[in-house]
Amino acid sequence: MRDYRIGCDAHKRYSQVEVQDDRGHVVRQARVYHEAGAVHGFFAQFPEGTPVALESVGNWYWIAEEIEAAGCIPLLTQPAKAKVMMGHVNKTDKLDANGLATLLRIGSLPTVWLPPAEVRDERELPRTRVALCNMRTALKNRIHSTLAKYALSPEDGAELFSKKGQAWLAQPIARLPPETGRCLQQEVELLGSFNEQIQTLEARIREEIALTSSMQLLKTLPGVGDILAIVIDREVGTISRFPGSQNLSSYSGTTPRVSSSCGKTHLGHMRTESNQYLKWAFIEAGNVVAAHHAQPGWTQKHVSKIYLRTRNKKGHSIAVGAVARHLAESAF
Repeated sequence: MRDYRIGCDAHKRYSQVEVQDDRGHVVRQARVYHEAGAVHGFFAQFPEGTPVALESVGNWYWIAEEIEAAGCIPLLTQPAKAKVMMGHVNKTDKLDANGLATLLRIGSLPTVWLPPAEVRDERELPRTRVALCNMRTALKNRIHSTLAKYALSPEDGAELFSKKGQAWLAQPIARLPPETGRCLQQEVELLGSFNEQIQTLEARIREEIALTSSMQLLKTLPGVGDILAIVIDREVGTISRFPGSQNLSSYSGTTPRVSSSCGKTHLGHMRTESNQYLKWAFIEAGNVVAAHHAQPGWTQKHVSKIYLRTRNKKGHSIAVGAVARHLAESAF
C-alpha cells in the first residue's frame, strides 16, 4: 500500500489539494469545492491515517472535522513559518498546496496544536465570554467619553459602573442635549443587557465545564478565579507541548520583543503573533493584582512587588504586562 502526504490550501469556497507519494511524486492535484460531502468524499479515497497538512486559517474547524471523519489525520500548520520554509517567489494556490505537501513529506512541517473536538466545542464558551467582555469594555469607554464631553462625573468620586455610580447615572442624562441624552440612555440599557448575557454565559460555563485539578492549581495564582482558570486551561490544553515556562509565556503573548545591538538592549511591545485569549486572561489577572496590590494580604505578594516596582519606573500598563508575564511563566 502506498503512503501519501496531502497538502490542503483552504479558502472560503474551495480547497486546493495536492497529493504526493512517499517518493515526492505528485499523484494528484484537485480543487475541492466546499459543497455538502465533497471534502469528506475526497479524503475518504485515501488510506486511514493519511496525514493532511492544513493551514490554521479562520475556517479550519469544519475542514479538520471532515478530514477526521474520513479517517485521515489533519495537521494544523503555522502559516507564517510554512511560507518562509517553502521559499516560493510567487504565490498561487497550487504552489501553496505543493509546499505544504512537500514540507509534510520531508518531515519539516511547522505544526500547531490541534485540540480534540470536544475541547474545540467547549472553549467556545469562555471565548464568547471574552468577546462579550471586550464589547462591554468598549461600551463603557463610550459612556465615559460622552460624559467627559460635558464635564459630568459622580460628585462623590464613586466608580461610574458601581451601584452608586449607576444610581447617579440617571441624573446627568436629563442635563445633556436631547439626542446625546437619548443615545446615552440606549448605551446604558445596552450595558445592562451585556451584563445579563455575561452572567448567563458564566453560569453555563460553570455548568458545562467542571473544575479539574489543573484548574484548581491555576486558581492558586494571584488574580485567577474560576473563569480565568477555565480560559487558561482550555487554551493551553496539554502543558507537555511546551518545553518550558518561557515558551508558554511567548505563546501567551506576554513576552516583549527584544532589540539588542552594540551592547544596547531595548524591550518593545508584547508579541502580537500569539494566543489572544491566553494573553487576555493573564492581562486580566494582572489588572486584578494592580487593583489589589496595596490591600492587606496583597502587599507582601511577589506579584504586587513586581507591579509596584515596574509601575514606579515605567507606568501602569507596562507593570501590568510584567505581572502578566510572571503569571504566564508561573502557570507552567
